[in-house]
Amino acid sequence: MQLIPAPAGVLEVDALWQQDNSNDPNTDTVALLCHPNPLFDGTMNNKVVTTMYRFARDNGMHVVRFNFRGVGQSTGEHDYADGEVVDAMTVLQWIAEQTPARKLWLGGFSFGGYVTARVAEQVLVSPHIWGLDDFEISKIALIAPSVEKNDSSDIDLPADKTFEIYGNADEVIDPDNMQEFADRLGIPVSVVDGAGHFFHGRLSELKKLLEQHTYNGDI
Repeated sequence: MQLIPAPAGVLEVDALWQQDNSNDPNTDTVALLCHPNPLFDGTMNNKVVTTMYRFARDNGMHVVRFNFRGVGQSTGEHDYADGEVVDAMTVLQWIAEQTPARKLWLGGFSFGGYVTARVAEQVLVSPHIWGLDDFEISKIALIAPSVEKNDSSDIDLPADKTFEIYGNADEVIDPDNMQEFADRLGIPVSVVDGAGHFFHGRLSELKKLLEQHTYNGDI
């Protein structure tokens, strides 16, 4: 763990570099992961985020997760997604200084899924504002994204790089709303039958779906 400078003070970051080397010549992809809502005890150590972390690590990516402002050792206060997007972009700027890897696998769960969608838009539409022109998004993984509690009506993401996974027994976010969001964007979806919001008892299945969507295209 380390603390990096950020607009709201500092952010707590957990970075895993392949071969313990951020300059590893055989690693061209870095995964950036966003955690669920801090107002409901969401942190970067959440089980779903940890599942994404292990997936990326086991598939040869550098992996970076972090705590949003006001969580853990990250300073500041919850900012209802606006500030959290800035947090993620700040971490991405830090990543750019640490490693030459420039392929980007973006993953977010719940509130973090919504933030990830907004981060992807920044990387795709206005990377020059952040000094991140050389990053290329490989995949955008939205896991039970909070698309009803946050305004997602204007989100626009590339269907060929984005996918969504949710459980049809989700008790936090209406599965119908998540499906409507995916349908509007034309992105592939995997529905885990009987799974609730936190995928209790289904994390190994979730990890397998992450792998299939990332490497096998639409499934």
